[in-house]
Amino acid sequence: MSSENGGADGGGGDGAPPEQLALIRESVRQAKTPRAKPRTWRGAALAKELPVARVLVDKGVLHLDRYFDYAVPEELDADAQPGVRVRVRFGAGRHRVREGRREGGGLIDGFLIERRAESDYDGPLAALAQVVSPEPVLGTELLDLARSVADRYAGSLADVLQLAVPPRNARAEQRPSPDPLPPPSAPDAGTWARYDQGPAFVEALASGGAPRAVWTALPGPAWSDELARAVAATLASGRGALVVVPDGRVAARVDASLTALLGPGRHALLTADAGPEKRYREWLAVRRGAVRAVVGTRAAMFAPVRDLGLLAIWDDADGSHSEPHAPQPHARDVLLLRAAQDKCAFLLGSWSCSVEAAQLVDSGWARPLAASREEVRRAAPLVRTVGDGDLARDEAARVARLPSLAWQVARERLRHGPVLVQVPRRGYVPRMACVRCREAARCRHCAGPLEAQDTGALRCAWCAREETAWRCPECGATKLRAQIVGARRTAEELGRAFPAVPVRTSGREQVLDTVPGTPALVVSTPGAEPVAEGGYAAALLLDGWALLGRPDLRAGEEALRRWLDAAALVRGQSEGGTVVVVAEPTLRPVQALVRWDPVGHAVRELAERAELGFPPVSRMAAVAGPPAAVADFLATVELPPEAEVLGPVPVPVTRVQPAGASRRPGAPPPGEEWERALIRVPPGRGAVLASALKAAQAARTARGSAEPVRLRMDPPDIG
Repeated sequence: MSSENGGADGGGGDGAPPEQLALIRESVRQAKTPRAKPRTWRGAALAKELPVARVLVDKGVLHLDRYFDYAVPEELDADAQPGVRVRVRFGAGRHRVREGRREGGGLIDGFLIERRAESDYDGPLAALAQVVSPEPVLGTELLDLARSVADRYAGSLADVLQLAVPPRNARAEQRPSPDPLPPPSAPDAGTWARYDQGPAFVEALASGGAPRAVWTALPGPAWSDELARAVAATLASGRGALVVVPDGRVAARVDASLTALLGPGRHALLTADAGPEKRYREWLAVRRGAVRAVVGTRAAMFAPVRDLGLLAIWDDADGSHSEPHAPQPHARDVLLLRAAQDKCAFLLGSWSCSVEAAQLVDSGWARPLAASREEVRRAAPLVRTVGDGDLARDEAARVARLPSLAWQVARERLRHGPVLVQVPRRGYVPRMACVRCREAARCRHCAGPLEAQDTGALRCAWCAREETAWRCPECGATKLRAQIVGARRTAEELGRAFPAVPVRTSGREQVLDTVPGTPALVVSTPGAEPVAEGGYAAALLLDGWALLGRPDLRAGEEALRRWLDAAALVRGQSEGGTVVVVAEPTLRPVQALVRWDPVGHAVRELAERAELGFPPVSRMAAVAGPPAAVADFLATVELPPEAEVLGPVPVPVTRVQPAGASRRPGAPPPGEEWERALIRVPPGRGAVLASALKAAQAARTARGSAEPVRLRMDPPDIG
């Protein structure tokens, strides 16, 4: 065509381009089959069978949390199968109809849920704009799980699927997954023999059973090997396994244990460190059935493992298991939903024991899996305490903030290996406690924590009632205290106290994974403790009041968990391992640490919360936002009659964060004054509460003019 045009031009080329355009238009008009407009398919024939596609659009707003019907063009019939990613036009009005198809609206991503013969909608349908990929990524089991999670947390299905299905990577989709390997042979019990029911648990997994257990792991490094043996036993039965851990460092340890036990190619590692392409490639291998076992961090809780036989979670009380994005599900609760849906085995393991884990055992849903007291004493280090009375009489503690006992233990044990020093990070705020017996000060009306105001008055952080005549219910004292021992210069002071010993730090700026077994002082914040080769010779747990004094219902439970996580890295008592904790020895968490009895502490906490109506016995929801928005929401929501509203109370104003700093999830925008109300319902009414909150939020969102509020079911921190 270009050569003919060139010959006809003959040097007078101004008339050629209009002639070409006219020829093209005439050819289109004379064509027997009109071409469809891209992504509208105007005039295109529809699929002969099941011409309607039910689509979930990727709009996380609650009032659009439903499916929408679209017409399936014949050209997309083969690829438009349930579970694939599609693009559709969303937002077109009824009046924008041409040749029987709705047009207009913006392009938006979605998932094709099912194909239907006809639509429930009586008007004209828009057509599917595009099948993004023929790869089915959303199966029926994953869809059902996502719907259950959305209902539990008063969220939208689209938001849950954003967490469950990773973003598409075309190169990863084009690469085939490896062929699945045959099931391995069943492993022996190994170090599971240290637990009373350990060998029976592994045998039940290998034989195709579905045991459910809360596992209190013995201190030491063997826990990752024990977890790997549980996964191997499940694979031996021909089923799949999923393990969720708090962070990438822990995932790497379980990954190494599984590789050493089973060899490469039998499991996938799903962590953010892998990068989007590798992570999606591993996820696809799991979805296609090429890999039957998964180890990963929080997002792996939705991994589409086929024929699930075991769901396991390590250290469920770690805050990393709580998803910060809407609807903010917790990995433990998601795995519990999956265990009920797939009727598979469940293993919740930790060195400590959360109150939720104790509730699973108390209800009979799970069985305890623990070692005898003789085994615990053999594996655990010696724990010594330094209380307020000791600090008052200790001249060294007043000068250097390092008690004499801690200094002596560090000096002696540094001859045999590294010494861990745990120092609470900045940002812990103390709650008020009795000056005599250290009992937490709580409101007489709702049992919420009391806070000291600038005026000196006491006010409840939950119901906002002021307390003018507080008296300790335990000892009768009337004075309160709020004490934190500074820890900002701990590393420098230790360096001066032990000038010949290297000092390493592990914290927010740089987290160490491992340290050598040579003498050194390792200063770490909670959760960043590196593993020492051969174990630490000793550990110093400083500033116990900073952990115990947090204004939160879980302060004691969290302090004990942090201490146990650090102490579990120390050598056993038979090897001289010693732990020194600077905290009042009469307090319940300290006593639980000394006896190494996390289960007993969790059982007592559960009994108290059941008496007072606290989670996890009850279900709670938090409503936060500007005062007018919170008041409007509480006035319009139709709560169940047994619901109890606590508050609203002011939320601390968020300061402007420095560049690069991350804002706490759920915190108000910097400088804005917000309020928060807590809504509590008795056991068994959580689903009703979530439904009511979701309906009210959807109605307010649909109006458009209402100022939004933030909802969160089961908030991790309630004061």
